[in-house]
Amino acid sequence: MTDTASSSPIHIVGGGLAGSEAAWQIAQAGHPVVLHEMRPVRGTEAHHGQDLAELVCSNSFRSDDANGNAVGLLHQEMRTLGSLILKAADAHQVPAGGALAVDRNGFAAAVTAALEAHPQVTILREEVEGLPPEAWGRTIIATGPLTAPSLAQAIRDLTGAESLAFFDAIAPIVHRDSIDMEKAWFQSRYDKVGPGGTGADYINCPLDREQYDRFIQALVEGEKIGFKEWEASTPYFDGCLPIEVMAERGPETLRHGPMKPVGLTNPHDPTVKACAIVQLRQDNALGTLYNMVGFQTKLTYSEQVRVFRTIPGLENAEFARLGGLHRNTYLDSPRLLDATLRLKARPSLRFAGQITGCEGYVESAAIGLMAGRFAVAEARGQALAPLPATTALGALIGHITGGHIAAEDAGAPRSFQPMNVNFGLFPPLDHAPKGEAGKRLRGPEKAVAKKKALTDRGRADLAAWISGNAAQVAAE
Repeated sequence: MTDTASSSPIHIVGGGLAGSEAAWQIAQAGHPVVLHEMRPVRGTEAHHGQDLAELVCSNSFRSDDANGNAVGLLHQEMRTLGSLILKAADAHQVPAGGALAVDRNGFAAAVTAALEAHPQVTILREEVEGLPPEAWGRTIIATGPLTAPSLAQAIRDLTGAESLAFFDAIAPIVHRDSIDMEKAWFQSRYDKVGPGGTGADYINCPLDREQYDRFIQALVEGEKIGFKEWEASTPYFDGCLPIEVMAERGPETLRHGPMKPVGLTNPHDPTVKACAIVQLRQDNALGTLYNMVGFQTKLTYSEQVRVFRTIPGLENAEFARLGGLHRNTYLDSPRLLDATLRLKARPSLRFAGQITGCEGYVESAAIGLMAGRFAVAEARGQALAPLPATTALGALIGHITGGHIAAEDAGAPRSFQPMNVNFGLFPPLDHAPKGEAGKRLRGPEKAVAKKKALTDRGRADLAAWISGNAAQVAAE
């Protein structure tokens, strides 16, 4: 990006992934930015450190497959646009099969150091109580799912609409040396090799039918942490359901979800197929900590230890962190925000990250990236053309700013919910992909070809968008 003349800084409230990415994009454009982060002045239910961009729910940025996965395509688009979050993730990745997972501490420290060292960035450790003052001018609110109550209430007062909330649960982390590898084994599902991986990047713990049935019963009957009054009617986000909630939906739910046994063979007993398998993913660069994949929970701490130690291989598990649950708050963004993420009731305010109704670390950072670019283009008096809906970035912003309005206006029940980027948000292909000599594809072959066609189209359309907006979007 080219430098701009010195002008009033753009303010950002919140130093999570979205706020950090927005600050980087603005600063890289040569424009001053002030980043307000309330930690450590005020803590949250989920954060433990003081670094910016701290990861609290998982260390995974999910699939890095840019040809067959929507989030993998989003990774690629963000790298193309000079994302700080993806640069730090790539530098601090740990083995995770086909996924991009990171060392939490190294990742957050790298993001923090980059922003602290940037001459255009000022970081203020303070809580912003209520709405930012009008005198700040252009401001991005990226306070995430743990927005301070005073600010959340101020937003509700301004918009006249209730912000919605959902629960986001945290999975336990186990010390690697406490796992019994005479029962467990290393293997990625289908032996898939991902960034920095070997194809044997997960620890797998098998359960037979009797063990699985007892485990499900223990989950359902286990003591849970009680709900506070304000939590009682808050819905869960399906992508982060507590494991006991999944178990309550039916005894087979987990073995068709996070405990599915497919693509794995137990080398200790290769002729016997497990009924279910618990996977643990490396959580730090040293390989000393492993995250229980999909095991977000609201069980009490004592119940977590008791129930999870019934899993073969985890009988003597030592937990570096037990699971927990916190409330996430998000806006009714299709009604409240315009196509450039500005609050319609006060256009000097933009929103970014999970508070907009996207879900996931990568999606949060992606919305921060575009909020920063929208803000700095506006500050220059330039119009940044909308992203093509065929790109991952464009599809995600389209969901946030335009999804579900027609149905709601027609009197249908409100349906806007947080969502990860996925191919269901992309416009359909004009033509179904064909095989060699125009052969009609079916089954898995058809699915693979469709994903490849969607990602190829997205890459081409992003390249055309960058070319047509060269002054505003040149990557560093």
